Amino acid sequence: MKQQDIIARLPSHLRCFVLVQDYSAYTPRDHAVWRFLMHQLQHQLAESAHPVYLEGIEKTGISLEHIPSINEMNECLGQIGWQALCVDGFIPPAIFMEFQSLRTLVIASNMRTIDQIFYTPAPDILHESAGHAPFLIDVDYAEFLQKIGEIGMKALSSKKDETTYEAIRHLSIIKEKLNATKDEVSAAESELEKAIEDNVELSEAALLTRLHWWTVEYGLVGDLDDYKIFGAGLLSSLGESNHCLDDVRVQKKLLTVDAINQAYDITTEQPQLFVTHSCRHLSQVLEDAAKGMAQRVGGATSVRTAIKSEVVSTLVYNSGIEVSGVVTNLVTDSMDNISYVQTSGRTQLAWQGQQIPGHGTEYHSAGFGSPVGHVNEFSRCLSEYSIDELRFAGIQIGKHTILEYVSGIIVEGDLISIDRRDQKNILFSFDNCKVTGPQHELLFDPEWGQYDMATGTEIVSVYGGSADPSTYPLHSPPAEKTSARSWSDSEQQLFQSYSDVREMRQDHSIDPVAIDALVANVTRHHPEEWLLLFELYELVIREKVAGNKAKSIFPILLHAAAKNAETDQLVHMGIERISSSQQG
Repeated sequence: MKQQDIIARLPSHLRCFVLVQDYSAYTPRDHAVWRFLMHQLQHQLAESAHPVYLEGIEKTGISLEHIPSINEMNECLGQIGWQALCVDGFIPPAIFMEFQSLRTLVIASNMRTIDQIFYTPAPDILHESAGHAPFLIDVDYAEFLQKIGEIGMKALSSKKDETTYEAIRHLSIIKEKLNATKDEVSAAESELEKAIEDNVELSEAALLTRLHWWTVEYGLVGDLDDYKIFGAGLLSSLGESNHCLDDVRVQKKLLTVDAINQAYDITTEQPQLFVTHSCRHLSQVLEDAAKGMAQRVGGATSVRTAIKSEVVSTLVYNSGIEVSGVVTNLVTDSMDNISYVQTSGRTQLAWQGQQIPGHGTEYHSAGFGSPVGHVNEFSRCLSEYSIDELRFAGIQIGKHTILEYVSGIIVEGDLISIDRRDQKNILFSFDNCKVTGPQHELLFDPEWGQYDMATGTEIVSVYGGSADPSTYPLHSPPAEKTSARSWSDSEQQLFQSYSDVREMRQDHSIDPVAIDALVANVTRHHPEEWLLLFELYELVIREKVAGNKAKSIFPILLHAAAKNAETDQLVHMGIERISSSQQG
């Protein structure tokens, strides 16, 4: 299935976050960076990665030779019930999780630059595709990824989470800019540091993000003394995939739900990692984490968590009605049973994830409040009675009605309608209605207009976000986009040289004269372009070109690599890999 077809089938509120991969935007050097990294990683991970990784690379449409096409990946992923789509860098965490819940792998479309081979500050196509996709062939891993998406998209977040996300995205964009100044980078780093420092009391979403980090991104699988790598952050990093194997520098801990209490730093190598027994064990740990979350617990404690979050959340009554808005008030009895809940600002009423007609955020623009609990002389929830039973009890459309709750809340007004769904009364609407609380406090005044009352004796679940995001979307694509790259004539000529090398390698047709010309050209015009020189060096060795081509290129390559310690390390890693393969 083509990307456009997949996008068309997405829920409407998700479509604005994805884009169609522009494969022509990748330069020949981008492909060379991909090739260098993938060959190097495969060599480096041959023994340390979980066996599923190498098998999955082959089965998910990922080539070592060039950046993958999303359409080609989807031909493979579709066979295991998954799909992939491109996004622009970091997207809101709840949206990211929702994509996972839909078995959709979102992949940052950009490719890290030649100067960021060891570490890229932003998600890129290598990390997302070659890091995550291979393990989708493992049923237990794929199930965990989908399940953490389902739970994560409904985890309660906070305003401070949003500030932290925006700071992370901004910093990643600034660091990716080719012309970013030191002051810009410093300001963005300070902004992120402040956001993290201010976010002291972590939300459910923030804690679950830690579990995601210590498993999907930086997880190990096996035993403490015999483990393999499966985390995408490790699998896509030349530095950390090697560094993590040092048991002295990096402490290994068995994965339990306590991992959510371990903070992480995205700017440095991790001082500890967690080892899971198996991919199936991941789901068990996730279930332990989810047990105490508001979406599973409900009740007054969960409502208080929603109030503290200061962002839109959804209250689910046991009648099935869903109320989505910023929860601002909670009234409870002496046993901490909920008596009344109140939202402020734009609020939506929904049933089974779909907005109830006429009860969207425009109608409930000022908020929504409703009692919770049993009504005196009614043994069951009001939602469970038939219309005839209600009429027999004196509750009838067109009649003045008084509902006295056990909690002391009184609703008195003219009943004008009852909204029934699946043989349940989920919403009563009144004219000329007055609502008073246990202490006779005014909760609703007749002058405020029509009063709509949800039915339910309990709040059984509280989760983050709106019940029907297609009509009440909470997130929009960030206004700040990742930087588009443009190239000078000189760089375009350089890219042509990369293309020439690729063609010779693919055709196994090596022209020694052309090799000399390419070496002379890069030496004269691009003396620090180590990757092109490395590709030439590798080519003449692998194709066993006659003469001393390799010996003549070697010192030029080392000279280019010596511009900094990182480049020098990369080149020597590549040389060692070539030597190993030649010996093998």
